[in-house]
Amino acid sequence: MNRRTFLLAGAAAPFAPALRAFAEPQLPIGDMHFHLFFVGPKPAHTQPLARNMARGGATLAAWSLVGDMPWLKIAPGGFKQKGAPKGSEPVSWLDDEMRRIHAHIDEQGLKIVRTSADVEAALAGTPHVVLSVEGATFTNVGADKVAHAHALGIRQIQLVHYISNPLADFQTERPAHGGMTEQGRAVIAGCEKAGVLVDLAHCSDQAARDALAVAKKPLIFSHGSVAPAGRTPNHTMSVFKARQLRLETARMIADRGGVAGLWALGADVGTSIESYTDRLLQMADWLGEDHVAFGSDMNALSKPALASFADHRRVVQLMQRRRVPEQRIRKIAIENYARVLKGALA
Repeated sequence: MNRRTFLLAGAAAPFAPALRAFAEPQLPIGDMHFHLFFVGPKPAHTQPLARNMARGGATLAAWSLVGDMPWLKIAPGGFKQKGAPKGSEPVSWLDDEMRRIHAHIDEQGLKIVRTSADVEAALAGTPHVVLSVEGATFTNVGADKVAHAHALGIRQIQLVHYISNPLADFQTERPAHGGMTEQGRAVIAGCEKAGVLVDLAHCSDQAARDALAVAKKPLIFSHGSVAPAGRTPNHTMSVFKARQLRLETARMIADRGGVAGLWALGADVGTSIESYTDRLLQMADWLGEDHVAFGSDMNALSKPALASFADHRRVVQLMQRRRVPEQRIRKIAIENYARVLKGALA
């Protein structure tokens, strides 16, 4: 070592820990529920997914197609049904949207989660997209359509959304079925047989409990929030309160190995990184650190706390600054979602 190298090495020594930390791969991030649309104010071509994921270090992100979108309208108080799907129309909608989604993912050079090995690769840092659908409207014609969705690459199915359906009651309208129907139970069985993760988001409290009673694998509630103890959300409340998960039911999901995701709706969780982080850690205290994850609902919310995957990274960084144990951060950031997804795919 010459004198110049020796002096430079000595000058850098105090900064060595920071330099090593900067050089280490950053903790990967997962999200159980985000959107990217092909119409509207921010279509897919204006926010390329690979760049968005890279800026936040997201490697396991569930792109959710809205299965009942053609039959929805924006009305006072939120989304409302504007018509009823006929016959195989929802299957055609699914097929068409999946073609667009696959084309964008291919264009972006991203990989799709199909097997447990793909989830492991995402945990190791290779970006992967989970194909998901919000509202299993395509199963109106029969639970056997789960196999069709699986063939399209879908590995996560949310049973209900915002329109009347033959599967289950949903949170924002008066119950019509008293919970989960036999067809809804058949869809859950079909998902478990095919290797598809079942998502209870938007299910009424009774429907969620009915699903938990028949499911053989852990389930998720991909996005929303958890109501404080003593509050029972119902359809007569404002939308964000109606969309909350009852604490007792959230704990049932956790007790069975499942995971609840926190959305980024400003009216519910606040509009700052700090307020979102507070709620995320609160949920971890309520349910256990093994049962909470990101479920941003990105690109579908008003005044969101998280508007890009870079914001997910800011949440992780804030937890790190607060000296939250690294294991706890890692579980919340990606490992909890990866665990239940691998379990469903197995």
